Amino acid sequence: EPLPEPGEHRKSRAAERRNERYMPTPDTLLEKARLEQEVHNSLDTRQMINGGMETVVGGSATPFPGSAGSATPLPGGATPLTDLKAIGAARNSVLSVKLDQMSDSVSGQTVVDPKGYLTDLNSVKVSTEAEIGDIKKARLLLKSVTQTNPGHGPGWIAAARLEEVAGKLVAARQIIREGCRACAANEDVWLEAARLQTPENAKVVLADAIKKIPTSVKIWLQAASLESNLGMRRRVLRKALEVVPNSVKLWQAAIDLEPPEDARVMLGRAVECVPHAVDMWLALARLESYQNARKVLNKARETIPTEPQIWITAARLEEANGNLEIVDKIIEKASKSLALHSVHLEREQWLSEAEACEKGAAPRTAQAIVREAIGLGVEEEDRKRMWMEDADSLVARGCPECARAIYAVALTTFPT
Repeated sequence: EPLPEPGEHRKSRAAERRNERYMPTPDTLLEKARLEQEVHNSLDTRQMINGGMETVVGGSATPFPGSAGSATPLPGGATPLTDLKAIGAARNSVLSVKLDQMSDSVSGQTVVDPKGYLTDLNSVKVSTEAEIGDIKKARLLLKSVTQTNPGHGPGWIAAARLEEVAGKLVAARQIIREGCRACAANEDVWLEAARLQTPENAKVVLADAIKKIPTSVKIWLQAASLESNLGMRRRVLRKALEVVPNSVKLWQAAIDLEPPEDARVMLGRAVECVPHAVDMWLALARLESYQNARKVLNKARETIPTEPQIWITAARLEEANGNLEIVDKIIEKASKSLALHSVHLEREQWLSEAEACEKGAAPRTAQAIVREAIGLGVEEEDRKRMWMEDADSLVARGCPECARAIYAVALTTFPT
């Protein structure tokens, strides 16, 4: 193209200026612009009549349910827009609209569940900049922990819980899943993974955990607790006992689900698998007949000669069946047998057992224990004073039979 002649571009600009046309702005347009930028800080007469429940939007107003009449458009068809101040009241407006939508057609009644609604509000997490910064720092720190020492289970648990607190449940599940792969022998990691899942998915997680750690009692108990069906729960616990037969907790959980007759059979097997469990022996004795209970307790004394509860239970058994003369002999023999096995109970412990026996409808056993233990660890010059104090204390706690036993021993020792 040829070069333009000098001054040609100035001529074109002058021509453009000549072609420009300016027209005055109509007053109606200026008024409309003014109304659009106007901020309303007070209610008009119509809104005051209706209790302030109508908001002008787009030149007209729509009444809320229950209000009467319709709105009158603003002059000139103006459309006032919401200013920045109205954003501060947006939460209250949304809450009001939701409550109105959830209201019954009956005036004054509502179908809103207050507890559930407050729970929903509490579930909305608002994080400050400081909290976000702390979460980012903790995330970096825990990431370093899991990368440098992947076999450390608590590091994976902490990282997953951090994401859970931050509201990122999917990320938390992903992290703990990686932790399960890295720490396959850590039962706490598996339990945390199950906790973060839904109940159905948690069953799958615990099934995988049992394959990795078949002897974990905690995992078996958690798997049983997830079963809502009683039969399935029994099945899980019985399967667990096949794998871990020496767990007292598993036996107790399984026996608690059984009826008395089946529980008696399971307790018979339990005392064979865990002979050191005193509670199992005592529970079996309670379910057996008198003669079988005596055999069970005798066998329990042979198996665990250092447990005083077995002797006391044997004495209470004889008292319950009317053999009162045997009760004193059993308690006396218990004191000697425990001493031979280097088991020395404090005087207060014996008196506490006596008090429990009296409150458990075994006063003869309680008196026998008091007579055997009242003189333990008491200096000769302090006996009268301490015995009277013990008697008064037992009477105050509602144990008159124990107090009578103390007074009987005191009268025998101090006849004058």
